[in-house]
Order: sequence, then structure tokens, then C-alpha cells
Amino acid sequence: MTEAHLTEDDLELLRRPLHGFLTVAAGALPPQPRPVWFELTDDGTVQLFTIPESLKVRQLRRDPRASLVVASPVGERERWVSVAGRTTIEPEGARNLCARLGARYWDLSIPAHAEELEQMLAMDWVRLVIHPEKVHRYQL
Repeated sequence: MTEAHLTEDDLELLRRPLHGFLTVAAGALPPQPRPVWFELTDDGTVQLFTIPESLKVRQLRRDPRASLVVASPVGERERWVSVAGRTTIEPEGARNLCARLGARYWDLSIPAHAEELEQMLAMDWVRLVIHPEKVHRYQL
């Protein structure tokens, strides 16, 4: 099913700490999705962070289209949501996003996780924001 908006079921899945698989339009053929941490914002965009020199940033500068697919984990009924649209590269807010996602995806009471997140926060990041234009979904 294709719609330009996210349903309540979509929102529930996207708010969970699951990995998303990002694919950019200007990438290799066939497309090569990469697992990423992500956050659904209150305005319905999806954001993630990456280093400014990454291949995906270079590709998005040439063609800003990207998609993110999120699937339910093993052991749950099969369902997935794909969000596709124009992506903006934002220089602000990436470090805060990194901190939020680190706390979302990792147990920071584990010293190795907390230390790795501190090292990540010292790095330079940009924020990628996908502005949904198409939403595809499947639910068994």
C-alpha cells in the first residue's frame, strides 16, 4: 500500500529502537542499504546522523532521494514500513541526535557503551533528514 502519510501502526513501529536500512538514490547498482540508527520526529520526518565525509552524504548532494526501511524483529508478526523522499543535510543538531540515539539503542550503564558514545560525541557529524513523500508498508 502506498500513501503519503504515516499511519498509527507505522508510527508505532518507527518509534521503536529498531535498525533502519538506508538506501540513497545515487548509490551503486544494485542499491546497497546500510543499517542505521534513526529517529522519527514529531513533524513526521526521519533523521539520522553520519560523518560529513561519508559516501552517502556525497551521493545525497548529487541526488537527495533516499529511503529507510524498518522491519519488525524476528519472533513478531511480519511487517515493515518504507519511508522515501527528499533528504536534507543539516549541519546543526547532529551531536544531540547522536546522544539521544545512543541512549535509545544502547544500555549506557554498560561502561563500554558509555565510553564509545563519549568518543562518538567528540566527532564531527551532520544530520540527515528524510522528508517523506512516499510510504510503503506490509503487514501480515
